[in-house]
Formats: sequence, C-alpha cells, structure tokens
Amino acid sequence: MSKTPLSIDGLETVYDALATAIDQAGPDKAELFLVKLALLQANALGDEAQFSQQVHTALQDL
Repeated sequence: MSKTPLSIDGLETVYDALATAIDQAGPDKAELFLVKLALLQANALGDEAQFSQQVHTALQDL
C-alpha cells in the first residue's frame, strides 16, 4: 500500500511537534526519546528495508 507524502505544511507541522517533544524530553533524554520514536515509527511503517533506507538517507550530509 502506497502512502501519499506529506505536504510542506504537513512537514512543518511534524517538524514543530518533533522540536517541541525534543525540548520537553530535555537534553538528558532527547536521544532516548528519538530512539523510542524511531522504533515506534519503524513498527508503524512495517517495512524493515524501507526503514533501513530512510536511516541511510538521514545520515547523508550530516
């Protein structure tokens, strides 16, 4: 099943929610929060190969 990508407005909403959540987690727990979120999203995606590709893409140009 193919999903429609988020619009620019949708991406901005997600970015704002993520930034707020990282701030709420605080510097000592931000990494743990991001790992938990990644695992939840991987489970929701349900596709190991696609998740691995997204990890690879996210690592580019850091």
